[in-house]
Amino acid sequence: MKIGVFDSGAGGLSVARAIQNSLPEHEIIFRNDETHVPYGTRTVDEINGFTEPILRAMVDAGCRVIVVACNSVTTNLIEGLRRQIPIPLVGMEPMVKPAAETTISKVITVFATPLTLTSQRYQWLKANYASGITVLEPNCSDWTQMIEDNKLDREKIGGTVEDICSKGADRIVLGCTHFHWIEELIQQQAGDRAKVLQSEQPVIEQLKRVLTQLPQPH
Repeated sequence: MKIGVFDSGAGGLSVARAIQNSLPEHEIIFRNDETHVPYGTRTVDEINGFTEPILRAMVDAGCRVIVVACNSVTTNLIEGLRRQIPIPLVGMEPMVKPAAETTISKVITVFATPLTLTSQRYQWLKANYASGITVLEPNCSDWTQMIEDNKLDREKIGGTVEDICSKGADRIVLGCTHFHWIEELIQQQAGDRAKVLQSEQPVIEQLKRVLTQLPQPH
């Protein structure tokens, strides 16, 4: 079966690889939008205009389900896209709930794009799962481009991690798939002060549930 994985840029490749490793019997079709990456600093209308045609093309290519491996798209557009695209869409969003449930210090950090942080869905996640928790949201607006260009400013990233750890954060949520590529760097900087959480594994579990519900081709 063909499983689609879509992301604005190279971030979703790590998700595609994780899915391929977990479900080797399926064919993974990865698509990104190199022309318009990064999405996280654009308007919602802009990314809707970019995303829908790509997803439709993936349906035409034979995908039976698509993983939207972009937090900016999921948190802002997934409900509308589900009404427009005729196959199941599995979204990725920041792991606010598990971070809030497991934090000991009651301080968590979300590394995400401006578009994700201002989305109604993200605000809902915070209101429902992180009440009474301090949620730090440092400015990571240039990280996606840094990762796309393969020009990491390790000092800048390290300084941001140091800052949130000094403020007591013991959970770091990676709310952008691009940041999966620097997960090790972030965890190294945090050391044993904070644990990094990202959503590849929960998304794979959700994808497996969706696959069991799909009608099997004859």
